[in-house]
Amino acid sequence: MDEYIVTIAFDDEAQKWYAQNDDIPILLEDWSIDALMKRVKLAVPEMLEANNMPHTGFHLIFRMETEAVMA
Repeated sequence: MDEYIVTIAFDDEAQKWYAQNDDIPILLEDWSIDALMKRVKLAVPEMLEANNMPHTGFHLIFRMETEAVMA
């Protein structure tokens, strides 16, 4: 079973969350994390099929990236 790590981070400039994985390839954005994760789950099988990759029996692992600025 294939596993894909999807990185989720917040874009301060755009004020949106984005998700990406270069192996699939996919890059999506949305205003909320929940909506974004739902969009990713729907889009990944389509992107895998479009890129002639196995598009059934895969796992998505969501990894959150954050930054903190300390004064």
